[in-house]
Amino acid sequence: MWRRLRTNRAFQLAAGTTFASYFKLVARTTRFVIEPPDIFETIDERMPVIMTFWHGQHFLAPFAMKPHHKAKVLISRHADAEINAIAAEKLGVGTIRGSGATSRRDFHRKGAVSATYEMLDALAEGINVAMTADVPKITRKAGLGVVTIARYSGRPIIPLAMATRNRITLKSWDRASLNLPFGPGAAVVGEPVFVARDVDEAGLQAARDLLQSRLEAITARAEAIAAAGSRDV
Repeated sequence: MWRRLRTNRAFQLAAGTTFASYFKLVARTTRFVIEPPDIFETIDERMPVIMTFWHGQHFLAPFAMKPHHKAKVLISRHADAEINAIAAEKLGVGTIRGSGATSRRDFHRKGAVSATYEMLDALAEGINVAMTADVPKITRKAGLGVVTIARYSGRPIIPLAMATRNRITLKSWDRASLNLPFGPGAAVVGEPVFVARDVDEAGLQAARDLLQSRLEAITARAEAIAAAGSRDV
């Protein structure tokens, strides 16, 4: 039944619109602590940027932007991701369809080539791009996709972690957090990661490792702030 339902356009539109409305409610009723507090001024000076976060922590990412920020997010071509794409567009975020790949065969089949060019074009036009750091089915392990985009675009990677104290951790491969309204939350941004155009394979791997460590650190920090609520952490 779900296989038929997920490809029904009317259902996709209804579900995507509902999700967008729900997460607007969560964002409006959550008391967010932003760290560092001057992050928007810092990001504005560095735009366009590559915003990245873990799978499963992406639901509130659109609310990390200011109204004047233009952005596009990378979303899988998979049928299950169509609802996410509709929700993102309802929240004012453009979409690029494609996904990460764990093999050379998947690189073409999943649309990674065309998506890469679209992201580079968006950055060249001054539009921020957002993408998950970890590839599907390999949770919380940064792949080379983000650092590769940074290498060829010359733009900085901005690691982001958002958490709410009120949440349900789903039993999915990415341990997705279903954020709930009416409680404390946190948005933590890590130090940017820069990747030189002439970097070799070892340097690219080092950039990936640096991104991994920064995402792990800010995720732990965001969860600690959210758990503490208004108390000092």
